[in-house]
Amino acid sequence: MAFCSASTLCFAAICALISGALLAISFSTDNWQVIRVKRNELENSLSLSPEDELFQKFNSSPLFFTRTRGLFRECFLGEKRNAPNDGEVIELYMSPVETWCHNLNYYIPDEEGVTKDFSAENMTRIHMGRAMIALFIVAFFFMFVSFTTGIVGCWRTSPSNITSSGILMLMACLFAAGAMGLWHGVEHYEKNKINERSNIELFVRSWPKILIDNTEFKYDWSYIVAWVGVAMALCSSILFSLAAVCIKNDREREEAMNMQYLMPVYPQKQQTYGPGPGAYGYPAYPGPAAYYGSQYGLAYNQY
Repeated sequence: MAFCSASTLCFAAICALISGALLAISFSTDNWQVIRVKRNELENSLSLSPEDELFQKFNSSPLFFTRTRGLFRECFLGEKRNAPNDGEVIELYMSPVETWCHNLNYYIPDEEGVTKDFSAENMTRIHMGRAMIALFIVAFFFMFVSFTTGIVGCWRTSPSNITSSGILMLMACLFAAGAMGLWHGVEHYEKNKINERSNIELFVRSWPKILIDNTEFKYDWSYIVAWVGVAMALCSSILFSLAAVCIKNDREREEAMNMQYLMPVYPQKQQTYGPGPGAYGYPAYPGPAAYYGSQYGLAYNQY
């Protein structure tokens, strides 16, 4: 394998591994979005204009607490005292990174028929969230198959297998990018489309103005890592395709060089024996060689 194909294939494999690792990390972590609530300012504002409903939710609703949000969980920073009391949130549990979290509900399955009373916008948000998770899973599947074909292609130095790896990585990139697009769609619907009142979900249009003014939204590192993983998958796909082209060109160059060492073979006439064809169409064979004084030689009287 020449330097072009070897180096390109090496970089393609590295990009594929990095892409899979980054997407797996972002998929499983809870730092896609930081929702920072200024509780001190909010409490001061509520003390100046007291509202019984907001006072009741101030320590029980997660909307009034600073938290991070992922694809599956919403987690509260620090000790459990920084998380809401039992009430609005059904159950809090300790995550692997020792934060108090509760699960986001995609209503899979909806055994109690809760979603039948939801608005069309809310159901669209739920369907986009389900499709987002499905697209991420399909992207991981294509990455796994791409790794398999890539290993076979490296072992056999096969351009077709390596081209297949590039196509599969491109499919994984497209599905992961589609999942990221659906995540932004869910975010858009939550903040701008849905008017339903909820004490848990991010339906910003139904929030009181005092809560909106004291809440900040910011993308976190898991979101950035996910986009980097998508970009690395695209780079891996391009590099796999280039590696396949390099290997194909190397093979053609080697075959051309080998052809130069082959001796040309020209067709030769077969030497005929005797004066002409003998009886029954078989070629005649020459007689014994003539020498002086033999019975086949010239007669003495000819001298």
